[in-house]
Amino acid sequence: MSTPTYPETRYALVRPVNLASKDERARLSASALKGFFRLTKRWKLRDADAKHLLGGVTNGPYYEMKRHPHDRVLDPDTLLRISYLLGIFKALNSLHGQRLADEWVSLRNSNRIFGGGTPLGYMIQGGLPAMSTVRRLLDARQAGL
Repeated sequence: MSTPTYPETRYALVRPVNLASKDERARLSASALKGFFRLTKRWKLRDADAKHLLGGVTNGPYYEMKRHPHDRVLDPDTLLRISYLLGIFKALNSLHGQRLADEWVSLRNSNRIFGGGTPLGYMIQGGLPAMSTVRRLLDARQAGL
């Protein structure tokens, strides 16, 4: 009698990005920063809020990133934050028209997750875990849940 095995998948193996690798982070950093700064314009974020979303970046490094995105290799935490934010941006644009998608993070929200506040405030206060929650909320809405 043979032992049953799990069937082979038809999908190619997709390995996660190795954020421990400086080369991988260097490859991703410039495009991540460009996307982030485009997002901040669309969402009309104040620089202070953008710095908080990046994890409390100080003025010098923030404005250097803004001026010269190709000269910076981001740390794993910052790349992860930007990844969540770009995913949120994409989901909002899938769910809503551009105007609402761009305003949504700054509008008071009745969902109990936000406690009557804005998604932006929630993400600034809660950091990565809050960004993950917002991303999962929007992904669930895209799936019709």
